[in-house]
Amino acid sequence: MRGENGGKHVFFKMLKEDIDTVFDQDPAARSYFEVILTYSGLHAIWAHRIAHALYKRRFYFLARLISQIARFFTGIEIHPGATIGRKFFIDHGMGVVIGETCEIGDNVTVFQGVTLGGTGKEKGKRHPTIKNDALIATGAKVLGSITVGQGSKIGAGSVVLRDVPDYSTVVGIPGKVVIQNGRKIKRDLNHQDLPDPVADRFKALEQQILELQAELEDKKERINQK
Repeated sequence: MRGENGGKHVFFKMLKEDIDTVFDQDPAARSYFEVILTYSGLHAIWAHRIAHALYKRRFYFLARLISQIARFFTGIEIHPGATIGRKFFIDHGMGVVIGETCEIGDNVTVFQGVTLGGTGKEKGKRHPTIKNDALIATGAKVLGSITVGQGSKIGAGSVVLRDVPDYSTVVGIPGKVVIQNGRKIKRDLNHQDLPDPVADRFKALEQQILELQAELEDKKERINQK
C-alpha cells in the first residue's frame, strides 16, 4: 500500500510540475483553470505519460489507443514508446510528431510543426535523442538516430540530420551549426547560400548541354571543310 501511495504521489507531483512549466514558459497563461482546460500541449503530455506507463507494462494496444485519441483531440502525435523527461513544454503544438524510440531530456521545449522522426524502415534506435534544456523551433525536422546536445537550439524550419554539439544553434536545410558555446562559427550561413541540390543538378545538366553543342558545331565545321 505504501508503494502504491508513493507512486500516486509521484504521479500527481509530476502533473503539478507540468502545469507549473506552462506558467514558466508561456507568459499568456493566466490561471490554473485556463491551463488545465485549454492547453492542448499539456493534454498531449498527460496522455503520453499514461500511455507510456501502459507501454512499459506491454499493454501495447491500450497505449496506442490512448495516444491516438490524444492525437485526435490535440493534433499532437507522441508514440507511447517515446521517453520524455520532466518539464517538457509543447508550445501551441499542432502538427508535432514524436517517434517511438525518441528520448527527450528535462526542460525541453518544442513548438508547433516539429517532427522528431526516423529516416526509413531501420530497426532499433531510429529516432533522435534530445538532451536537457534544448529548444526546437517551429517546423523543424530532426531525423534519425542523432543527438541534439544539451542547451542547443534548432532554428525554425531547419532539417537536422547530424549530431548537434552541446550549447549550439543550428539553422538551414540541411541544418548546420552557426553558433557554438556562444561564439559564431566561421561558416555562418546566409539563407541565400543554403545548398540547393536541384539547382546544382540543373546547372550541371546545362553545362553538359553546352559541351555537347560545342562538339556538334565542331563536327559540323569539319564535315563542311571536307
